[in-house]
Formats: sequence, C-alpha cells, structure tokens
Amino acid sequence: MHTVTAADIAAMDKLVRVQFATSLPGAKPISLIGTIDAAGQTNLAPFSSVVHLGSNPALLGMISRPDLVERHTLSNILETKCWTINHLHPDILDAAHQCSARYPREVSEFSATGLTEHFADGFSAPFVAESRFRIGMTLEQIIDITANGTQMIIGRVTLVQTSESMQSDGSLDLPALGCLASTALDTYFTLQPEARLAYAKADRAPRRL
Repeated sequence: MHTVTAADIAAMDKLVRVQFATSLPGAKPISLIGTIDAAGQTNLAPFSSVVHLGSNPALLGMISRPDLVERHTLSNILETKCWTINHLHPDILDAAHQCSARYPREVSEFSATGLTEHFADGFSAPFVAESRFRIGMTLEQIIDITANGTQMIIGRVTLVQTSESMQSDGSLDLPALGCLASTALDTYFTLQPEARLAYAKADRAPRRL
C-alpha cells in the first residue's frame, strides 16, 4: 500500500495536486449546470460536485470554487436564483467537456459547443435539450466554506424532465439513461449496475433483490 501524506500533497505541482485531489472521492456524477444572467446571457459549465442533501424538501448542493477568477455560474445564480442540472450521456460528452474551457462572459457555451438551449414554461434558466435527464433548481442557501474559499450552493428541486419513467419505488434507471460519472478533470465512466440489495436491518442478513 502506497502512502501519500498531507505534506506530499502540498508539495505537488498545482495540476498534479488537482488531479490527485479530485480523484480521491472516486467516480462522481457529472452534469452540465445551465444558468442565465439578468440580461439573458446563457452559460453552461460542467460540475462533478452535485450531492443529495435531503428528500423533504428535495435539496441538492454543489460546490463553487474560489472566486480567484470570474465565476459565471455563481454570479448568474445570485442574479436569477435558479439553474439547471443536465446529466451527460456519451453522445454529448465531447461537447460537454469543451464547456470547461474558459470562454468570455459574452460567449455562451451553448453556441460555442453546438449544444441546444431548451426552456421550460415558467422557468428562466436554460436546460440542455440533448440531455436525457434534466433538473430545474431554485436557490435556497449559499454556505461559505472558509477553509478553502469555496461555497456550497444549495437548491430546491423544482422540476425534473427525464426520457425514462420513474420506477414504482421512486428510483430512476440511470444506466438506461446513459448517465456518465467522472473522476479527476478528464476521465469519464459509463454506469453498470452490480447489484441491488434489500433495505438493511440489524436482525437480518444482507439479501440481494
């Protein structure tokens, strides 16, 4: 077993450290965050930090990195109080990855990468038309994380659009939707189910469904 200490991490070159640190949680959901500013300029950025925070109400959070450079996603959310989460599938992976390039504010990643804006009635932030699993979010809270200057953006799920019907138990068939996961800054994975187990109880052995 190879050991890497905090001192080793601090001594790494910046990009090596970023690749290493972003690999530590393992594969994570990867999605495009769609936003719009008050003047109608749209923006699209990949995020791999979206997490479930609760089901009643349904809340999701994501991390905005330190504002050492202009953060279009965060500033748009502060202006309009809403955004979209658009899961990736292999057919749009290259275009989605290109959205991580640093375009100027006046250039929309939609037009730059060939992805299509889709607007739902009564919701101002743009969805990605090509995505098969889309979520509309409204802002609930932003928490400052002083340890590293990041911010957790917390939103309430307002609407969900999916090409696959929800199953009777409330689950979604993510592999059937082609949803991808990612690790580090540049590596992507398809989802393949291994097993599904019954709800765990202390007086009962694990049981596969």
